[in-house]
Amino acid sequence: MNLSDFDFDLPEALIATRPAHPRSSARLLVAEGAQIHDGKVTDLLAWLRPGDRLVLNDTKVIPARLFGTRKRVSAQGETEARIDVTLLEPGSDGTWSALIKPLKKVRDGEEIRFTNDLSAEMVSRAEGQGILRFNLTGDDFDAALNAAGAMPLPPYIAAKRAADDQDKEDYQTVWARNSGAVAAPTASLHFDEALLQALADKGVQFTHVTLHVGAGTFLPVKVEDVTTHKMHGEWGQVSAQAAHDIREAKAQGGRVIPVGTTALRLIETAARSGRIEAFEGVTDIFIYPGFEFHATDALVTNFHLPKSTLLMLVSALMGKERMDRVYAHAIQESYRFFSYGDASLLLP
Repeated sequence: MNLSDFDFDLPEALIATRPAHPRSSARLLVAEGAQIHDGKVTDLLAWLRPGDRLVLNDTKVIPARLFGTRKRVSAQGETEARIDVTLLEPGSDGTWSALIKPLKKVRDGEEIRFTNDLSAEMVSRAEGQGILRFNLTGDDFDAALNAAGAMPLPPYIAAKRAADDQDKEDYQTVWARNSGAVAAPTASLHFDEALLQALADKGVQFTHVTLHVGAGTFLPVKVEDVTTHKMHGEWGQVSAQAAHDIREAKAQGGRVIPVGTTALRLIETAARSGRIEAFEGVTDIFIYPGFEFHATDALVTNFHLPKSTLLMLVSALMGKERMDRVYAHAIQESYRFFSYGDASLLLP
């Protein structure tokens, strides 16, 4: 199974840089067996059945992109350097790992100041990343970060435009509650309160799980034999109640449908024994064709990057030839791709 098997040509114009408004007005491609149907996200009301259970990732994206300055006094006087910081994940000791550009402009022990309220000391560095200790903790840190930070938009959007205040709303799900992600579970961005209520009124049920999406989700696959690719780890939690509810839905004939690949990866991690159980910890599960699914019956997801692990995941669920046809149709019909793009409902 080669990396080149998962490549395709995507016209640049189909990469979405802003989401649809309202959220649920985005387009929806439904792949049902060998058939493909075109519609809108609101058509989920017609495709989902009473007793189906949507699994929702309730992680909350932090405004992890920070712009600051490093000042230094030397014999030549005071110098200043602009520093670009993207927070990656918190450490157990209260520090944060971060991508720092330019890393060589900051020495260990130096301070980066972001605002009058928020600053960080460079504690150490390893593997091209910096370790930062902020001057604030707890709610004070959260408030200062919300004031100073910008949403960490995916590289393919950030290359086209800078993040702005609108992204703080657009790049967050309506049910986000557990802070810790530096990327959004983007299929979930299509759901608004009106759609959720309409689905609930129909008898569709909801289960919340948490997977803190890391920047590693954007890392490219660099090996030609994809089976040798090492996945990044991300922290997740499936509560005992969530596992029970998913088992109950299956027992009663409902379909378990994760909204997004992050929710799917988490529940399949929790179901490796063949039966979904409570789970808390780091998952680095890599799903590619040949994978045996134990929890997932269908999937709501966006359209993914060429040569990405997420394209491999949907190919595992639907079959590679079928996904090739789905993506060819999506390109032909000018669906919008990636994080702010349109959605698909995949029914194996």
